Amino acid sequence: MSMGMSARLKAEAERFSFYYGDFRALKDVNLPVHEHCITALIGPSGCGKSTLLRSFNRMHDLYPGNRYEGVIRLYPDRVNILDARVDPIAVRMRIGMVFQKPNPFPKSIYENVAYGLRVRGEKQQNVLDERVEEALHEAALWYEVKDKLQSPGTELSGGQQQRLCIARCLASKPELLLFDEPTSALDPIATASIEDLIQKLRAKVTILIVTHNMQQAARVSDYTAYMYIGEVIEVGPTTKIFTRPANKHTEDYITGRFG
Repeated sequence: MSMGMSARLKAEAERFSFYYGDFRALKDVNLPVHEHCITALIGPSGCGKSTLLRSFNRMHDLYPGNRYEGVIRLYPDRVNILDARVDPIAVRMRIGMVFQKPNPFPKSIYENVAYGLRVRGEKQQNVLDERVEEALHEAALWYEVKDKLQSPGTELSGGQQQRLCIARCLASKPELLLFDEPTSALDPIATASIEDLIQKLRAKVTILIVTHNMQQAARVSDYTAYMYIGEVIEVGPTTKIFTRPANKHTEDYITGRFG
């Protein structure tokens, strides 16, 4: 876990609150996201983990009545991605998202990966070919699909589909990758391969992951934030959170004496 434990921040939420209509789902959240590290969000169901994660790429803009307060800053340029003048599409170019259930588009494997590049207006075939191959390599999928790039992405197994979705994100060279319980729909073998991949990816990209599985957080992350009812109760290096949490509430959750 010593790798890349720099104090350099890639992003951070400061006094961040989120409202669904009048309901305040997140309350004054402070969360540092360290560069080239994996930060896990853990906590009981409905505590706001996914809501917080989705705020990092302005996913909530898609629904009326949602609003943000406070700041989510992206480094090195210190842009507040919640600023109304910031285009959410531009934010999503820099911050990719992988969902709970694999969601490949009903297109070929190749077109799934090339999608983000085409949206950006990339037309050069050699550039597309190169990035598609590179992203599939980075997602540890190239050797399994290189001979069937024109087959539908939906024909792949669940674990392969999830890696295809990861490749689709990586093709646009994001700076931050958000994972929303990326293995909850997968079997143990596919789960292990995705965890392994996530750990390798932190050399290239900063990762924020929501998981309901504490063992997974302990296995893959460098930092862990424990959330409860819309608040970040405690955040710190994963080893410390799991062995010497400062907060009694965190300790009760981690040891299973909770609720």
